[in-house]
Amino acid sequence: MAAITVTATGVIPGANAQIAQGRAAGTITAGQSLYLDANGKLTVASNAALLSAAAVGISLNGGAINQVVDYVTKGLLTPGATLVQGQPYYVGVAGGIIPVDDIAGGEYMTILGHAISTSVIDVSIKSAGVTKTGAVA
Repeated sequence: MAAITVTATGVIPGANAQIAQGRAAGTITAGQSLYLDANGKLTVASNAALLSAAAVGISLNGGAINQVVDYVTKGLLTPGATLVQGQPYYVGVAGGIIPVDDIAGGEYMTILGHAISTSVIDVSIKSAGVTKTGAVA
């Protein structure tokens, strides 16, 4: 499997979604996982960096540097992609959202949430703060 293919116009928060707002440190696209950089600005998360392991949410809209971006921190989110119901999803490379099967050795285990259907993720971010030894089998 690979990162889910998000359709940016299909990223929609659910009725119970908790939404936060921040300024972009660089280019962000709707549906990317985010973290706060050292300056408190939003940037795309990556499972390869410790800072990124502390993901804060999934972007609802895109933006360029210093533009305002809304993001879901908890609750239901339609990411505009096909999901596997019951599958946990994690921070991937370059803000991607990946299924647990795609976590390779040396990558941080930061869960974004679980698919409650083939189109909705229940966002509940948890970071282990440690890397995975070997690939997930």
